[in-house]
Amino acid sequence: MIRITNFRQGAVLNHNHGTETVSELMIKVEGLSDLGTPVEVNGIPAVMDGRRFCAAVPLKQKINSVVAKTITPYGSYAQNLTLVWDKKSFKRYQFYIDDHIFVFTDLARQRPKSAFDHFYFKGLKNIHDKYGTLFTLNCFYHNAHDEFLLKDMPDIWKSEFQDNADWLKFSFHAYSEFPDRPYAEASAEDIGKDWDMVANEIYRFAGEECFIPPPVIHWANIHPACAQEIIRRGVNAYSTTCRLRVMGGPSLADRQSGGNMEVIEQRSLTKVDRTPQNIGLDLHYGFFEERNYMENHQYYFDPLLGIFFFASTALTCNLTPLAQTPGELAKIFAAGEACGAEAFMAGSHEQYTFPYYPNYLPDHMERMECAARVMTEYGCKPVFFNDGVLGNMAWGK
Repeated sequence: MIRITNFRQGAVLNHNHGTETVSELMIKVEGLSDLGTPVEVNGIPAVMDGRRFCAAVPLKQKINSVVAKTITPYGSYAQNLTLVWDKKSFKRYQFYIDDHIFVFTDLARQRPKSAFDHFYFKGLKNIHDKYGTLFTLNCFYHNAHDEFLLKDMPDIWKSEFQDNADWLKFSFHAYSEFPDRPYAEASAEDIGKDWDMVANEIYRFAGEECFIPPPVIHWANIHPACAQEIIRRGVNAYSTTCRLRVMGGPSLADRQSGGNMEVIEQRSLTKVDRTPQNIGLDLHYGFFEERNYMENHQYYFDPLLGIFFFASTALTCNLTPLAQTPGELAKIFAAGEACGAEAFMAGSHEQYTFPYYPNYLPDHMERMECAARVMTEYGCKPVFFNDGVLGNMAWGK
């Protein structure tokens, strides 16, 4: 009987969506009253235009309840939405890299004087020094390609990692790269055990200040019990959704033996593997409204789970050719400008940087640097999405 039409449950709003002052964000709430009966929004009488209504409503808190009510001959009806005020929002980006275990294997065997003598950490530090990029490195416990366990990573560089903890964070990703989707049929105890194994080693060799809750679990497909457990453990922002879903990306055979990366990249850019080409399958598997909203608005807040979800449609460096990186980011920025979003994401996978990986990309570090450079040139500041409102700490000040 009554519907707010211009905002979705959990919409994250900033100065692009209304008029912001020190104390409030004044937004316009629009909707339909099916019978054309008068509407109040948070007690404010709406302007009526037939069945349409509109009301100027202030958001004064980080998490706000907006209630549209109407009285009809058949009773009273209301809709209650939770809206987030992204106060003092600014253009920003998160950069996380999945699947870390190769660099730890190398360090344990090579024992360089400095961890940053290793080409991988040296490359990341170079990007940070140029652009201020903050990196989250999601880690495995077991190397499935060359037998190694994270417990054998030396702690001789702990002070170095602690000195760089402001920009270099380590997190839990999974026990190992294989099998795929390891927590799709797992319990809270299963994922908690693996989380602790990885986290305790990170505490040992890098220090607790270097750990951050994960922005995504391996393959981003987890059982509800696992989702509940990682939220309990401090995950505040997560990639796309906690539910099992349709995904693209290189096949298991391609990842194990080496595939044609040009074909893989093009399939990724066109999303042919991610989106079913039959509308029946698309509607059946896709949670169409939610996915469409994420693609158009980048992120939202789930008030029942108490966390933010951000789109996985952002740039993935190992699936985006270097020459196409600026153009793909331009599309992402344009989509953000269209909807007022200001928080963006770039990501990749560690192994593509290593010459002995079957799908080695010689320009992988250049791709990541290019992404950081383009983000910076667009005016984005580096953040960790797990902090505050997708990296915006204005509510904590």
